[in-house]
Amino acid sequence: MLPAALGAVAVSAIAAASLLGPTPEGFATVPEATTTSTTAAPVTTTTAPAPATALVSALDVVWSATRRPDSSCLMVQAGARVVFERNPDLAVTPASAMKLVTATAVLHELDPAERLRTPVLAAAPPVAGVVEGDLYLVGGGDPVLGTVDWAAHFDRQPRLFTSIEALADRVVAAGVREVRGRVVGDERRYDADRYVTTWPARYHDDNETGRLSALFVNDGFAVWDRDDTSDVPWDDPPSDAAAVLTALLRARGVVIGGDAVAGSAIPNATELAVVESPTIGELVAAMVEDSDNGTAELLVKELGLRVAGVGTSAAGIDVVAASLARQDLPTAGVAVRDGSGLDRGNRVTCRLLTAILTRADRAGPLATGLPVAAQTGTLYKRFLATPVAGHLRAKTGSIGGVASLAGYADGVGGPLTFAQVLNGIGSYGDAMRLQEALGGALVSS
Repeated sequence: MLPAALGAVAVSAIAAASLLGPTPEGFATVPEATTTSTTAAPVTTTTAPAPATALVSALDVVWSATRRPDSSCLMVQAGARVVFERNPDLAVTPASAMKLVTATAVLHELDPAERLRTPVLAAAPPVAGVVEGDLYLVGGGDPVLGTVDWAAHFDRQPRLFTSIEALADRVVAAGVREVRGRVVGDERRYDADRYVTTWPARYHDDNETGRLSALFVNDGFAVWDRDDTSDVPWDDPPSDAAAVLTALLRARGVVIGGDAVAGSAIPNATELAVVESPTIGELVAAMVEDSDNGTAELLVKELGLRVAGVGTSAAGIDVVAASLARQDLPTAGVAVRDGSGLDRGNRVTCRLLTAILTRADRAGPLATGLPVAAQTGTLYKRFLATPVAGHLRAKTGSIGGVASLAGYADGVGGPLTFAQVLNGIGSYGDAMRLQEALGGALVSS
């Protein structure tokens, strides 16, 4: 029976499932952190046994309901002091809690105040309103470039996005009235791999992301709906993005000489107009809040381009792994296979997740982007009408057999940082009940 401080939260037993297999090949294994980094001080925690408090007793009950303790972990800290830990160094599959790792690398390696640019170029400025030749729409890796209609279809508003209509308006404002060529979509900033190569084909069929591209319009989808059941990805992202801009320009009275195509901008082209993304920091916060897979994967490609000189997922994954070590984060057993957490080969530890959260600036993009229980993001329908509502903010994660919750809670004795990763769970409902019990223990005990 749960302690009274938890209320009447029921915790179901977790059904048996197979243990995680060995770490697969073909991804970045994070090197051990060194003590020579000058970018941040090492994370130090106190691991003396916690006193027998109501919180520890409540967490013991939560852990006792974790029927696969050999493949799960739980860690709770009050500041630098470890309050409770079970298997903190066990390497587990994190699901979307992996986005905390991606966010940490992005904020460390890139300027959070920077914006990604999507320009429109031509061989020369318009003369008497006429552009001789083609317009070039050049992908800048903006993961939230989209139409007003696309942004408006989300349940939670306002939606962070970069308006491609605004870009069309700026082309017109630059004096363009006729284009005697076509609009050419240039995606060369990144590679043309549409999905992470290690993902199973069912991720493509289930629309876990649209087709990835440096010209990523409307999350990569030509058709979308509110419940994602009938989304249809673009056939060819660069030419389809160019077609979107073509239609918007024609709707504004601009004459376009031909149909949109994919291609490359000519050297030394003139910039006629540009639209900028939200800041990198804002993109990270939105990625964490909404668990946006497309944003995570494009930011990984951007890391590859900026740090390794190659705009690929493979290069970016290596950068994420190296960044953790450069930040002196605890990396033993950790492995990186993608940015979103969709790949089952990712491995993290609860110690790494709590270290990331303990280190994070509470006013920065990672912390402020965390969903708030019963209010925002992926927790906006969770913990409703409970004492946890408004007093817990955390990154969620869920793929088959895996559920994670990691963030901050307003404990009775002060703020707490926590990470719970469950592997080998029997059902989504079982995992949600365990997370509800954990939230109740953290906030009420």
